[in-house]
Amino acid sequence: MNTREVQEILAAAKRNNVFLMEAVWTRFFPVSVEVRRLLSQGELGDVKMVRIEFGVPILHVPRSVQKELGGGATLDIGIYCLQFICMVYNGEKPESIQAVGICGETGTDETVVVTLKYSKNRMAVFTCSNAVQLPNEAIIMGTKDSIKIPCPMWCPTTLIVNGREKEFPVPEPHMPLNFLKSTGMRYEAEEVRQCLLKGLKESAIMSHSDSLLLAGIEDEIRRQVGVVYPQDSI
Repeated sequence: MNTREVQEILAAAKRNNVFLMEAVWTRFFPVSVEVRRLLSQGELGDVKMVRIEFGVPILHVPRSVQKELGGGATLDIGIYCLQFICMVYNGEKPESIQAVGICGETGTDETVVVTLKYSKNRMAVFTCSNAVQLPNEAIIMGTKDSIKIPCPMWCPTTLIVNGREKEFPVPEPHMPLNFLKSTGMRYEAEEVRQCLLKGLKESAIMSHSDSLLLAGIEDEIRRQVGVVYPQDSI
């Protein structure tokens, strides 16, 4: 729910000598793997801007508006935008965070717009909402090229690089699914399997420091928007 709770979980994992990884499944999709490859090889030149919009109307879902369950757009939906930005900028902490948002009757955030400024004149902007439908796509813009991930950016199967489209389909399901492209969860499951086989206690792709970074930025966004959870006062 916040940085303090993440720190407590990490400390417990270290104390008990067990593997721990935040289940950010998007990071392990083949599209995300390809994005990291393109960035590491400098295919886009110097990345200057990341822009993401993710919104789905789910205010009718009780947990999305309940404070004690982490309701609100930032923690439920914005995490997908934020983790992508942090991945693109290789886990760097932003120099500044500016957030504006609208809160509903329960005090949870419904729509939030966040601007992040990074070193070397780099920026990122994302909008998240649990009240309205948004384009749900991500764009990375560099000095030489650009990458676009069309909807659904949180479980991506398409990558467009400078207008050239490439598909990375997930395996077909053998049973009915509750959520879109849920067979893509096998990618993070395989990452955990490989880490355990190697005797690792964390994943380099979604590390403990990544989880702390995300929680810290989310805390600041909520502070600026005015969202306070019961767990914040413990």
